[in-house]
Order: sequence, then structure tokens, then C-alpha cells
Amino acid sequence: MNVIIIGAGIMGTTFATLAKELAPELDITILERLDGPGAGNSWVFNNAGTGHEANCELNYTPVDEEVISVEKAEKIHAQFNVAKQFWAYLIQTGAIKDPKSFINQTKHCTIVSEPSIPELKLRFNEMSAHHFFEKMRYSEDFDEIKSWIPYTMEERPRHEKMAATVIETGTDVNFGALTEQMAEHAVNDLGVKIEYGTHVKRVHRSPAGSWLVETKSRGVDRQYKADVLFVGAGGGAFPILKKSHLPFAKRFTGFPVGGRFLQAPISAEQAEQYRAKTYGKAKVGAPPMSVPHLDLRVSDGQYYLLFGPFASFKPVLERGRGFLDYLRAMRLHDIPGLLNVAIEHFPLVKYLVSETFKGEKSMFEELDSFAPGMSKKFNWKPVEAGQRVQIIRDGDLQMGTEILVSSDKTYGTLLGASPGASVSPEVMLRCLEQLLPSIFNSEEAGKKKKEIFPEDNLDTLAKNPERYREIRDTVNERLGIKQSASQQD
Repeated sequence: MNVIIIGAGIMGTTFATLAKELAPELDITILERLDGPGAGNSWVFNNAGTGHEANCELNYTPVDEEVISVEKAEKIHAQFNVAKQFWAYLIQTGAIKDPKSFINQTKHCTIVSEPSIPELKLRFNEMSAHHFFEKMRYSEDFDEIKSWIPYTMEERPRHEKMAATVIETGTDVNFGALTEQMAEHAVNDLGVKIEYGTHVKRVHRSPAGSWLVETKSRGVDRQYKADVLFVGAGGGAFPILKKSHLPFAKRFTGFPVGGRFLQAPISAEQAEQYRAKTYGKAKVGAPPMSVPHLDLRVSDGQYYLLFGPFASFKPVLERGRGFLDYLRAMRLHDIPGLLNVAIEHFPLVKYLVSETFKGEKSMFEELDSFAPGMSKKFNWKPVEAGQRVQIIRDGDLQMGTEILVSSDKTYGTLLGASPGASVSPEVMLRCLEQLLPSIFNSEEAGKKKKEIFPEDNLDTLAKNPERYREIRDTVNERLGIKQSASQQD
């Protein structure tokens, strides 16, 4: 079977690697617009790098009056633990030599000021009762919080009442480095072919039912034929979907959101003082991806602090592509959906436009509000983040991701954003189950799946504490994630 994948980011590369591990007989080619794997939204500073386990993100636990919902947090936590199983398998088999090349342990913290303390306490009480979050700790003590995340507290007045939670076994993930190493393994060990510098212009069905992929590579037109087509191209998946002429294509439109961070290089000694990712509370009207956070980042052995994001409205589908590409991707049936979002979510649109024109002075003021004195402590500079494209489905703005598979199981795609890369192995496993169900029929594939994912059932992880702990501890050991002395039973 001939499988074409569009996009060599974290999603497409994970899809290809998993598919070839489970079914070596597949003929898989990845087509990538850029000159290397993981160079788009997967690149290290195009995302926050948080291994999203829902440990610290308040937007994953929405509150309605005095009732908090933790179902989304539990699902994301389970998905990330499936993801870690796949990455641990790559370490175990030698496909990736050193886990620290892409994943490093950091505390996952949440900090709020006095008006939001009841919400954080409610969140802690609900979440810590579940075995997923049993190691979470809560404090309103200034000195204890300072011991967890000193940079947020060192110059803060002691009379300012704050509350925080911490989980010691969180992670920072360099998804760009992970993608690069997976791509090398996929090509050298599994026989996947990757064509870089290849821009997909359109896809369409042949009279025989296969997919024809029209491309331009360094000025040369070329056509590829696929029995099965998977599009994992980030925001670029939307125009390809429109050109597919599949019935459900009319239901979906892309809503682009850009972003910036403040970035500062720091020393290894300074990183030891602040080995954490600390999330706060989003402003009213801000999109979920705009929750402010101060993160330790690790890239090629160098340490950085990242603060943001500062969202923006930028009508492009991907970095490196222009406004005209976005217009060409539009269809008349997309206009009502966009107008509906503009009306129904006017505070969001207003917020994005205002953030677009925010200058460095305002960015530094927000940094100092989050962590007093931080703007003068390090050498900060603004950096562009990756471009996210949220889903508008049937005229309604959606948060999260969605797998779409054609009824004949020849076309699959992934739309949307966060938690995105963090849960890519679990999401791509589900996509494979829908798009290529036949590969799971053999006994060999069943054994290989069990070897890669000792436990991929989200309900089992959520409802069986002993099984979850067994999987978690084994995987964390392989990935170099250690339980701190304060968390020992």
C-alpha cells in the first residue's frame, strides 16, 4: 500500500514512524514544504514546549460558578502518558540515544493572586483526589512558593497574597529535536522516504480512486499517487482539505492566531534556581493559548527563559506563507462562519487585534506583573512563535484538535491546535486505527503495538491506579524523569 504524508512536523513524522513500526510493508513518503523535519510549529521556539499533562493549565479545568470540570484535564494527562510510552520505546530500542536530547524534567506550577485563590484551591482539591495528580501540592505560604519558583517571588511584596500548586515530575519537551531524531530513524531504519522543499499545490481523486498530489519542488512540477493520504501540515491542512472536494470540507474553516514570546538566555546555574514552568491565569477574553507562563526551556544543552505568549491576529496559515495564501484557501461558504466568529467572539477578536500592536514596553510590564523585577534581571528579546490555526466547525469556533477521516478511509487529516504536539503519539495512534485499520489485524502488529504501548487505553489509565502507576514509573525511569525525595511515599 502506498501512503503519502503531507508535513514532516511532529504529527506527520510520528504518523509515519508508528505506521512503519506496526506495518513494515507499507510504502510511505513524506512531502515537506521546508528544508528539514520539525522546522515549522514543531521547532523548539515555535511552541512553549510544555509536556501538557494538564498539571498547571487552568484553561483545562474550566469553572462554572463553583463547579469545576476536570474531565478534559484527566483525558489530556492520560494522552500524554500514552505519548511518553512511545518516546520511551524509541529510547529503549536505540532509535533515540539520549532522552535529555529532547525531554527534560521541570516542575509544573500554577500561580494566582488573591481574587483567584478560591478557584485554585478548588482545582487542587478536585485534581489531587485523582491518582493522576496525587503528587500535586498546594501552598499559600510565601516562602514555600518562593522555594518552588523563586523568580516569580524574589521581588514580590510579602504582603501580596498568592497561592500556587506544584508537580515535580513535569517536563519541557523540545519537539523540534524529537522530530529530527524520529525522522532520521524513520528514514535510516524503517525505510520512510522524505522529500524536502516540496510544496503541495493541490490534491484530487483520480478516476481509479487513488489520490493525486500535485507538487512543486525547487521549480519542478511533480505528481505523486497515493492509496492513502494523510495531511498533518498544521495550518496548511485547511487549504489542502478545501481542494480535496470531500463532503465534510465545507464544514471547516481556519481561524489563524499568531503569537510572540520574550526570550532570555540563562546559565546552567540560573536554570537550577528556576527549573520550572509556571502558568498563571489568562486575561478575560484571551484565547486559551494565551495563558501567561514563565518557562525554563532547554535546546541543544543551552538554557533559556520564555515568557508569554502575546497573541496576535495574523491572517496567514503558516510562518513563511503570506496573506494571499490564506485568501486563496478561502471559499464563499467560509465567509458566514468567519462572520459568526467575529460577532459571537468579538471580545476575542478585539483582544487579538490589540495584542498585535503591543510594543516591547507593554510586554515587559506584563512580565514584571507576573514576576516582579524580571525584565531587568535578564537580557530579554521578543521572538516570533509558530502560527496556530483554530477550527471553525459549522460556524462555531472550536478549541483543541480534531481527526477527520473520509468514509472510504483513503484521506485523513488533523486540524486544530493545543494540546497538539504533547499528545501526538496517542492522537496519531487513533488516526491510524481509523485510517488504516487493516494493519492492526495481524498477530505481529498486535505484539508490536503492545511493545510500543504497554497500556494505551485511556479509561484503564484513568480508572486503574495501580496500572497507571506501574506504567508511569517504568516510562519515567527510561525518560530520566525522577520522583523527588519530597514525593516519596
